[in-house]
Amino acid sequence: MYDHYAGALYGVILRIVQSKEYTEEIIQDVFMKIWNSIHQYDTSKGRFYTWMINIARNTAIDYLKSKGFQNELKNQSIPDFVYNSAELSTTNNESDFIGFNNVLETLDFDKQELINLAYYQGYTQNEISEKLKIPLGTVKTKMRNALIKLKDLLKDYQ
Repeated sequence: MYDHYAGALYGVILRIVQSKEYTEEIIQDVFMKIWNSIHQYDTSKGRFYTWMINIARNTAIDYLKSKGFQNELKNQSIPDFVYNSAELSTTNNESDFIGFNNVLETLDFDKQELINLAYYQGYTQNEISEKLKIPLGTVKTKMRNALIKLKDLLKDYQ
């Protein structure tokens, strides 16, 4: 399971935490959570891959919001935590073995933006609402529509 899914999960986590060191720590936690909660996976609610991506995303967001991580940020020097977009894009392309970026690019820009903010940058729906200056209800509706459209597009790629 690790060999098959680690690359994709690593890419999702890296886009959220933006640090290889933290990503390596989080990926271990993610696989432990998957292992310990495999009995909770329900095939009628979605694909196994989607279930794992959600665990990875939520774990990465939880890590960013943890007090320990916030304290570490305060103690780091600036060069240690500079966002390196070239490094991230290389890693992301390596982990995109299912061609998800190609599918995502077929969505309308507003739908791409919502999915990017929520799943790759770790924003909550409340944070997206504030960032884009649109009502929370609109964010929820647009996100739901974006995920439905994405689901339909992914069915076509199988």
